[in-house]
Amino acid sequence: MANVTLRNVRKAYPNGFEAIKGVDVDVADGQFCVLVGPSGCGKSTLLRMVAGLETISSGEIDIGGRVVNQVEPADRDIAMVFQNYALYPHMSVYNNMAYGLRNRGMPKPEIETRVQEAARILELGTMLDRKPGQLSGGQRQRVAMGRAIVRQPKVFLFDEPLSNLDAKLRIAMRVEIRKLQRRLNTTSIYVTHDQLEAMTLADILVVMNGGKVEQVGNPLAIYEKPATTFVASFIGAPPMNLMSTRADEIKSQLGSADAGILGIRPEDFVITDQTPAGGVALALTVEAIERVGAETFVYGTRAQDEQRIAANPGELPPGEVIVRIPGSEAPPIGQKIRVAAVRQKLHLFSDDGRTRIEA
Repeated sequence: MANVTLRNVRKAYPNGFEAIKGVDVDVADGQFCVLVGPSGCGKSTLLRMVAGLETISSGEIDIGGRVVNQVEPADRDIAMVFQNYALYPHMSVYNNMAYGLRNRGMPKPEIETRVQEAARILELGTMLDRKPGQLSGGQRQRVAMGRAIVRQPKVFLFDEPLSNLDAKLRIAMRVEIRKLQRRLNTTSIYVTHDQLEAMTLADILVVMNGGKVEQVGNPLAIYEKPATTFVASFIGAPPMNLMSTRADEIKSQLGSADAGILGIRPEDFVITDQTPAGGVALALTVEAIERVGAETFVYGTRAQDEQRIAANPGELPPGEVIVRIPGSEAPPIGQKIRVAAVRQKLHLFSDDGRTRIEA
């Protein structure tokens, strides 16, 4: 096992495009680190640089106390699980898992022991003679993980391994991956664009945007105190409501001269006629309802936005305010409601959204 440390890592291509813009991350021994962000943010590029599949332009990548910038992928003592499984279709499950060990010249008894142990952990014992084409997507992904496990590497690298699975299987495999990582206690770096997947898997969460790290930390801490409006809107479903503090309705209640953007998570609103001391209340017109079982999402438009749009017909409509309420009961569409959030649940940011301001 080993820690993984990235020091001012950069990646620039010959055409001048800078994909990674100085990333610093420290993953402790045995931690599960998740890189999350939208498509094109650089997370997969960063993972491939750790694996040695992509060269770095500057900075250092340290695995287990050894700088591996110039070390070949096969010599970095890592194992990678890919999005597309990358299994040999003509080989059995057993041979897919044993292939890399044979190439390294490992004795047959040791190969047998490792493959059988991985098969037991992943519940693949009855499938060792099957070919990948005879397996479901979830089973193939378990074989891909088994191939990584038998290597007994210092670091596991996962490149969006669940993106090809259906929603139900994704949830099941997500749980299995986390249980497996805790059992093996192997340092792991996992790439995904799914923020829910990131939140549930990570010991340490790295939120990326445009080749940079927006925030690093414990997933719950990031959710409760996002450092920027990008993090606030990306982490959480539905996303955090963001609105200008310069709007008369908010300015009169908040009275904050420092912050330019107010954030309130949908679940922190309550439908009420009362305005909490130090908090914020908004008048909304219900535009849409989403019932998702144990809870309901209410989408509303602020009254002052309706007036502004009426006065300026060519103006783009503002973002809706989303309110999450328990149960399936909700106000009817078209009804005017008042929602409020207490001071402790408010998030304040600078005008450019790059700095968090404590409320």
